[in-house]
Amino acid sequence: MEETPSYNSGKLSDASPVGSVSSAEIAHEFSGLTLEEQEAQRAEWSQELARVEEEITTLRTVLQSKIRHSSELKRKLGITVWKEITDDVSQGLKNVKESNVYQTVETKVGEITTAVTSAPIYQKTETALKTTAGKTTSVLGGITSKMTQKISEMKQSDSFRSFEERVGSAYENVKSKVSSRSSSVQSLSDLQNDERRNSVTTPTAIPEEKTDP
Repeated sequence: MEETPSYNSGKLSDASPVGSVSSAEIAHEFSGLTLEEQEAQRAEWSQELARVEEEITTLRTVLQSKIRHSSELKRKLGITVWKEITDDVSQGLKNVKESNVYQTVETKVGEITTAVTSAPIYQKTETALKTTAGKTTSVLGGITSKMTQKISEMKQSDSFRSFEERVGSAYENVKSKVSSRSSSVQSLSDLQNDERRNSVTTPTAIPEEKTDP
């Protein structure tokens, strides 16, 4: 009785689930085949694999050439990578907004918002907040008015007027002293100038010599 040789891929272990499935499939493919037929099948698969890998290499080469040509055309048209990303994001957002899921969610959110704002508890809360804000404004206005009234009454009191008169009198005294000192300094300066002018002497006449006859 001939033994059916096990197929080993070299990458998947027979102990792994994927390896076990592959081995079972190969065993099923080889069931009923002789050793020569199994070898012929392996050779056919190897030829097909080489042909597929060659096609993949060709496609990769063509794809790289197309990518280079596309990049060159984009460069000539002034299309940058950032513009492509922006366009993709804009298009993606547009697709999302136009989708049925987004429309449904937006409608539901609108309905929930309407239901919440129309609820009695929301109306009561909003009214309470407005009332509190109005009372706060009224209280602040009353405090400001009272402070203004108190300041006005204080200005009209005798003690404030007496204090104001004292401050005014002190200011006038200081002002008069400063003016008097400034005047004294000016007089002293004038006196010094007069003394300088008087100290300048006029040239004396030289007497003429008389000759004897």
